[in-house]
Amino acid sequence: MLWATDFFTTEVWTSTGLTTFYVLFFLHLQTRRIVLAGITPFPNEDWLKQVARNLTVEDGPMAKARFLLHDRDAKFSKAFDDVFQSVGIEPLKLPPRSPNLNAFAERWVRSVKDECLDQLILFGERSLLHALKEYLCHFLHERNHQGLENLIPFPHQPTDRHEGTVHKSERLGGLLNFYQRAA
Repeated sequence: MLWATDFFTTEVWTSTGLTTFYVLFFLHLQTRRIVLAGITPFPNEDWLKQVARNLTVEDGPMAKARFLLHDRDAKFSKAFDDVFQSVGIEPLKLPPRSPNLNAFAERWVRSVKDECLDQLILFGERSLLHALKEYLCHFLHERNHQGLENLIPFPHQPTDRHEGTVHKSERLGGLLNFYQRAA
């Protein structure tokens, strides 16, 4: 099982002014399952090691992973890689200056920013977390993916109905829309 990880940043208004938050996510390449691992304005080594330990516990989302693909960002330290190696997951660092080798992760960043975060003014970490959770639910359960033969990766209900009334549903006040047939 091959997983990829990366960070992206987004600006959020806080009581101290405009703050850059780092969002760490992990992506299972075969199924496009996304795991939001953490949000912080200060990603340090201790925080990253704890996130890695949380993901690799016996029943954690990456318990059966075999490889972890990531870039050469200094935040991905040797100690971070050591946590994964200790449970049998081999970290694979991308070659220098090769932005297209983590294409699935980069595409997800572009999607979440274009379709969601760039359209919102966020006030505080809670609003960022809410927007990300809503987008993630939409991405995994309601949005079809061309790379998966135009299927929804983890639908809430079967999508094989071809008759019945089509209903529109929305998330984030109509920013994210999806359509489904009535039961």
